[in-house]
Amino acid sequence: MKGKYIAGIFAGVILVAGAALVLRGRESKPSASAGSPASAARFENVGNLVTAPGRVEPISEDIRLGSELNGKLREVLVDEGDHVHQGQVLAVLVNGDYLADVKASEAQLSLKQADLRKTVNGARREERRQAQATVTEAEAVLENARADMQRHKLLYDKGVVSREDADHYERVFKVAQAQYDEAAQHFKFIDEQTREEDVAHAQADVALAVAQLDEARARYEKTVLRSPIDGVVLRRYHRAGESVSNSSTAPDPIFALGDRDILRVRVDVDETDIARVALGDQAYVMADAYGTRKFYGHVVRLGGELGRKNVRTDEPTERLDTKILETLVQLDGSSGLPIGLRVDAYIIPNSEQNKN
Repeated sequence: MKGKYIAGIFAGVILVAGAALVLRGRESKPSASAGSPASAARFENVGNLVTAPGRVEPISEDIRLGSELNGKLREVLVDEGDHVHQGQVLAVLVNGDYLADVKASEAQLSLKQADLRKTVNGARREERRQAQATVTEAEAVLENARADMQRHKLLYDKGVVSREDADHYERVFKVAQAQYDEAAQHFKFIDEQTREEDVAHAQADVALAVAQLDEARARYEKTVLRSPIDGVVLRRYHRAGESVSNSSTAPDPIFALGDRDILRVRVDVDETDIARVALGDQAYVMADAYGTRKFYGHVVRLGGELGRKNVRTDEPTERLDTKILETLVQLDGSSGLPIGLRVDAYIIPNSEQNKN
């Protein structure tokens, strides 16, 4: 019995010691650094690499294209994955009212330009002859009225006609005099050279009409959405018939565009590692979806200010209170990685490269 008791104690000691060794082995096994979604195995034997999480983006970054006007989409001409070139029409808003404004402004401009030509050229010869004929006619009427007035005044003085008759012909003469003066002034106005201020006024009217036409065309052009780059449609957020809005507080993009010819990875370098990273450092990235495949590149940009994390790893041990420095790693060649993919970035500091 005593031997069995001692044997049982000895076996228990062995079990406890074994468990302790297992736990110690687990604790000593390298784990993923804070902020990286990589498995622990991926971080084994990384030496002095700077490791950090990142997200794939196009070299143009993610361009979200929206409308400058509120309205309804009449046409959406491209879909996700389509290649587009700079200036290509991607979508068109319902714009019949804007087109009508353009046509009205064009007609107004034509009218003002005709007025300017008329002002500069002055009256035609036919108009001058007609005005001269009107003056001649008014002058003849005036002379007849003058003769009638004088004759009836003499007759009144002799007592042949009444005072009322004499006053009547005097009034007729005054009317004829006024009509002659009016005709003479009109002829003078037509026959004289165009005044400088009249030309300036007509030119200003034309300039105003041109500005109004430019404004109408600019508003109309805003109803046509064009691609600002050569690239690919990464996302389409709206379909034809849907309403879109322009708001600084609630952005409403219609497309997301990007240039996929060259891909970059925006890496969140932990603040404790920023002194070890420099422009030109070699790097590679890995993603769970691609197994052990490595995509190589180099550091092309370092941020100028520390900030909050851009990439969340969903790891239970991830710290959210640390600061990071945004670092851009440009990938070599065409990797084919999808935009927005979360990856693990490994940056080889220059000092480590020199050692090798």
